[in-house]
Amino acid sequence: MADDKKVDPTEETARRWLKERGVEVQDMADLVFFLQEKYHENLKMEDCLANVERVLSKREVQNAIITGIQLDVLAEKGMLEEPLQSIIGSDESLYGVDEILAFSIVNVYGSIGFTNYGYIDKLKPGILAHLNDKSTGECHTFLDDIVGAIAAAASSRLAHRAARAEKEK
Repeated sequence: MADDKKVDPTEETARRWLKERGVEVQDMADLVFFLQEKYHENLKMEDCLANVERVLSKREVQNAIITGIQLDVLAEKGMLEEPLQSIIGSDESLYGVDEILAFSIVNVYGSIGFTNYGYIDKLKPGILAHLNDKSTGECHTFLDDIVGAIAAAASSRLAHRAARAEKEK
């Protein structure tokens, strides 16, 4: 008998929209590796991928993804009312709602995620550099923060699990 597991429409939409906006699960796993490689001697990419997958399976995360991407798309199409259109369209530095939405993701796995998020948001490695590039004509005001938050949350999850495994030795 075929796999009868129902595909959750919110999760399916969140994953599809990430992909349509140029973000792969591997891109986020690369960020997790970047954040954690100094702390885990035998870190494997498969562990980074598994942790990103677990973060993406959370409803709070899916809701943040679809909300943020929808706002970015509407801004890209010029479909928001002013002054919100200009604020989101230009990723105005004093507009912090994008970070607040990202914090809802980071918060799922505890306070260490905030440190990881702040660090990666400042450096903007990997996919974050592309998402933050204003010259593309695309609007990723929310998406860059969401992707960084997913990576930070997955890093936090990985760190918590590694600490627990160390304790059990």
